[in-house]
Amino acid sequence: MKKSLDERVRIIIADDHPVFRQGLKQIIESEPDMQIVGEEGDGTSALERIREMKPEIAIIDIGMPQLDGIMVARRLREQEVPVEVIFLTMYREEKLFSRALALDVKGYVLKDSTVTDIVSSIRAVARGEHYTSPALTTYLIKRRRNSGTPPGTNPGLEVVTPTERRILAMISDYKTSKEIAEELCISRRTVETHRANICHKLEIHGSHALMKFALEHKSYLTEEPVVSSQ
Repeated sequence: MKKSLDERVRIIIADDHPVFRQGLKQIIESEPDMQIVGEEGDGTSALERIREMKPEIAIIDIGMPQLDGIMVARRLREQEVPVEVIFLTMYREEKLFSRALALDVKGYVLKDSTVTDIVSSIRAVARGEHYTSPALTTYLIKRRRNSGTPPGTNPGLEVVTPTERRILAMISDYKTSKEIAEELCISRRTVETHRANICHKLEIHGSHALMKFALEHKSYLTEEPVVSSQ
């Protein structure tokens, strides 16, 4: 027997990829106990819609424009909005996962396993439980066992200069070369040179790949580099 509309879990989806968002909506709305009450494509609009609609659960992509998922979750907590958050992400960073837990995010679902995990995550969070994609749990355990890298460091970033690291952090905030140049009081050509040097050092090919790298390592870029004691 289907639940009535009032008994359904009310959900808002926030993801900046329309095709992915539509597919997610179809999966969720095929469940008789779930209802999509809103969908947005950027963090600012998502925050406003969540405050307006007051859903039980908000499914939020971490890597969104304007406000990323971490910032949306932080503002929801600061404003004491009564909603449980499930993060969608392609990133498997332990640091990012820890930041999500610190914000009391109840669900953490990998995008490449969304089809199998999203309904389970919604049901678990609706029951007051935490949910993490099993693939992520396995990955983090293996990484912790096999990694000889000290916590808070990331192989690869040690080759970039402090200025290049700062530029990478700005790229992860979706800032253009012109905006970076204005903020650092340097020329746009100098910014482009820095970007080219970063790509060369990290063996990254293309601006899109550089943006992807910056987003995947954003949590490390906001920290001070770890200096070896040797």
